Amino acid sequence: MATTRVLVVAVITGTAGVLLAWVFGSLCVFAVTFCTLLVLAPLCQAATPRQVCVLVLGDVGRSPRMTYHALSLARNGFDVTLAGFRETDPLKDVMNNKKIKIHQIYDFKGMAACPRICRYVLKIMVQAIQLFWVLMNIDPPSYILLQNPPGLPSIAVTWVFCCLRRCKLIIDWHNYGYTIMSLTHKPGHPILLIAKWYERVFGKLSDYNFCVTNAMKDDLMLNWKIKAITLYDKPASIFKETPVELQHQLFMKLAKDYAPFRSRVENEKSEVEKSAFTEFNRESNIIKYNAGRPALLISSTSWTEDEDFSVLLRALQDYDEFISNGSTLPSLVCVITGKGPLKEYYCKLIKELQLQNIQICTPWLEAEDYPVLLGSADLGVCLHNSSSGLDLPMKVVDMFGCCLPVCAVNFKCLHELVKHKENGLIFEDSKELAKQLKMLFSNFTSDFGELKQFRQNLRESKQMRWDETWDETVLPLFKGN
Repeated sequence: MATTRVLVVAVITGTAGVLLAWVFGSLCVFAVTFCTLLVLAPLCQAATPRQVCVLVLGDVGRSPRMTYHALSLARNGFDVTLAGFRETDPLKDVMNNKKIKIHQIYDFKGMAACPRICRYVLKIMVQAIQLFWVLMNIDPPSYILLQNPPGLPSIAVTWVFCCLRRCKLIIDWHNYGYTIMSLTHKPGHPILLIAKWYERVFGKLSDYNFCVTNAMKDDLMLNWKIKAITLYDKPASIFKETPVELQHQLFMKLAKDYAPFRSRVENEKSEVEKSAFTEFNRESNIIKYNAGRPALLISSTSWTEDEDFSVLLRALQDYDEFISNGSTLPSLVCVITGKGPLKEYYCKLIKELQLQNIQICTPWLEAEDYPVLLGSADLGVCLHNSSSGLDLPMKVVDMFGCCLPVCAVNFKCLHELVKHKENGLIFEDSKELAKQLKMLFSNFTSDFGELKQFRQNLRESKQMRWDETWDETVLPLFKGN
């Protein structure tokens, strides 16, 4: 009994310690930031009309929605500061735009040996100070358009700054930060409780809000009393079907580094240049698809906990068995693009697979090459499983922009984007995905079949593009203030 009591007391004490440390650290950050801002407020320049800061506490090269915001603002005559991490470069259109200045924020990755709670508190403090420094040194904005998540500490810091600078704070809700944290913390963990409280309290302090789905709009109002406008993700104009000539150029470029793109047939004619999918006859100047070419399957990911790629790997194993057992199906090249923390883990699993008819590669593509590859693919696969059930995968939006049919794993509000048996298919597990792959590719060389019909449905849908949606939904807010 005594031992049990000691353990119970230890658990309670430990939990309380974590909670107090987090609260104390957070309060310190806010207090220091607020006091510093008050002291330096007289030094702040007045807000500049038509000057906007687009802020993301993440990699700008992997934050397409925020870079689209920046481009749309610049197109409408605003001067834009795009602030964020520079792990990868954004689109060249962003980098070369004279009305967009990119201001780098440095990610804090130190203190790996410290306990997790200490790293959290220290990271918040460092990022709060750095954010304040960035905001003090950019052209004084009239608006700050902030991505959430991540919102800790950016929402609090930008709100205090906006109060002193007298500019407007706009939050673009992509998801909830606390639900993403729940993927790596047990339910009821003190950190989750505080993160949820933080988003609920500070999220209400913004002047305007956008969100990515109607489901999130309703949830923000019902549970958090935050009024938001739904701004659906839409594909940029660069996402479209790729002509075979551009496909061949990209395939030959990728073939230099990735074996699945190289021709499997020895080329005896020097005048013919071949990739795994296409061939170019230099004499006739004709580019065409190879006879018996493999199907090109593509998926993109940030390699995080909200996407279980073992589902796709098991489905590919089943598909490989279908072919081995006599089914008339094309071989596959499966391309999984992206960067992220779990990439090494899944690459190890991929190496252990014994597949006879499927090749898998995991390239990181330049920003301009990604839409060309999407427009060249035969089928997209999405394994995004929303942590909140309220956001939608932008990768599917981009695939639809390229008229690329999709198989997507099911979750709460996916129906707002993927229409089952109209522009793609929705699956629940690896077995169902494998059956869908078999069905869709069984008529691969035919002009008929569901895969071709899905693509035709996407062509005829005439979906709106980002610029049209942004001008209709967002621009009135900036013009009216």
